Amino acid sequence: MEKTSKIQEEKHLTGTLVLSVFTAVLGFFQYGYCLGVINAPQKVIEAHYRHVLGIAPLERSAVNFTDTEGATFSPDVPEQEGEDSISGSHAALTMYWSLSVSTFAVGGMISSFTVGWIGDKLGRVKAMLVINALSIIGNLLMGLAKYGPSHILVIIGRAITGLYCGLSSGLVPMYVGEVSPTALRGALGTLHQLAIVTGILISQVLGLDFLLGNDDMWPLLLSLSGAAALLQFFLLLLCPESPRYLYIKLSKVEEAKKCLKRLRGDCDLTKEIAEMEKEKQEIASEKRVSMGQLFISSRYRQPIIVALMVQISQQFSGINAIFYYSTNIFQRAGVAQPIYATIGVGVVNTVFTVISVFLVEKAGRRSLFLAGLIGMMASATAMTIGLALQRSFTWMSYVSMVAIFLFVIFFEIGPGPIPWFIVAELFSQGPRPAAIAIAGFCNWTCNFIVGMCFQYIAELCGPYVFVIFAALLLVFILFAHFKVPETKGKSFEEISAGFRRKRNSAIKGSKAATELEYLGGSAEA
Repeated sequence: MEKTSKIQEEKHLTGTLVLSVFTAVLGFFQYGYCLGVINAPQKVIEAHYRHVLGIAPLERSAVNFTDTEGATFSPDVPEQEGEDSISGSHAALTMYWSLSVSTFAVGGMISSFTVGWIGDKLGRVKAMLVINALSIIGNLLMGLAKYGPSHILVIIGRAITGLYCGLSSGLVPMYVGEVSPTALRGALGTLHQLAIVTGILISQVLGLDFLLGNDDMWPLLLSLSGAAALLQFFLLLLCPESPRYLYIKLSKVEEAKKCLKRLRGDCDLTKEIAEMEKEKQEIASEKRVSMGQLFISSRYRQPIIVALMVQISQQFSGINAIFYYSTNIFQRAGVAQPIYATIGVGVVNTVFTVISVFLVEKAGRRSLFLAGLIGMMASATAMTIGLALQRSFTWMSYVSMVAIFLFVIFFEIGPGPIPWFIVAELFSQGPRPAAIAIAGFCNWTCNFIVGMCFQYIAELCGPYVFVIFAALLLVFILFAHFKVPETKGKSFEEISAGFRRKRNSAIKGSKAATELEYLGGSAEA
């Protein structure tokens, strides 16, 4: 029986399915590249901003800068202006740099709300085709930044690519979840995270001084994800539309069957078509699901809370803090070139994301998510101890270094990839676009909050900042243990039925407690 199942799974993995999933996740590659690319060339871009804004002498005279390796330097140039002018210039430069970094997340927050509308209006493939125009325009502006007001062009370019990534981060999981067979949905879903970490790693490597992270090449470095957008555009022309979208939303039965045949090959499609028909009938019997109804309706309230909490746990786990601190910790530990050690963290990040592709269908979503959170909490605790004691015991620096790698490994085992695709698994075709839009907005908002607030919290708490993340991780562990369902190998209907059973048992328990109280008894008697 098990052997037959494995043969069936292998048949499902057709060339068209591989092409479709690869093409879709190029959107997440761009997302990862845009996340990572802005850090390495910070020093050279800021220098260009100073030149364009005419504040170079002021900034060189009295302000300390942080280079791409986390070290602080103060150029040895005599003061030329008063202290107020210098602080004002520094504030202006800081503002423009902060906007260059953060407008990407703001763009994502704004556009994530329109994912459901554009996905339903144009279809999954056509929507991904259209939004690539945003990526190409944004990258073109950044590529031309040196030939105009660089700070304005970079800020606008980052905002437009953020708009693209916000839409893409909703459309891609929607499409991949709908074209994937149930048996492979988890493994193919983890490819979102693999694309992100690959994009981050490539941006880190290309951002080295002797490659593209220098004064001559930084516009090309910032705009290079536009090449991935062009590749995705042309490959999407070869990809079939989501059969579920065609069958359920548009009632194009024959066209849906043709697309499903292309994706599955010579498999028996009867069961999958019957599942789509059942889902279509259920949606026809209920009213259109809006974003507000996801919270108001008891049917959707539990899954949307789970969807939001897994997104929050991904961003508030402290993973961005680890990357922020890693270069500094490696430097204190005596690593000669800490930037290469940070790239080493990126390599580990990528390797264990690949491993999670194989683990997620073996161990299941819930168990991997829990294991990852527990491992991250232990690593955050070790990180705190190592940072707090490294002045007294130099070997504690190595404890911190090991904790960084373990933290990243545990993140990629579960909390990194799973939130991207589990939302698409928790909802049927009707509420799915609205749910993905809300979950995407939550993820981008948390990303923005962490990016804006972490440096201030780190300055306030010092090495003990990871105590906050350890406490948050404990909350996420408890929530995942009691509320996150296992979705491995289950159809959308089976997952929905599981939530209904929980809801019904909770209602029965509440009624029983009320009756006992009315009779003068105890709910625990």
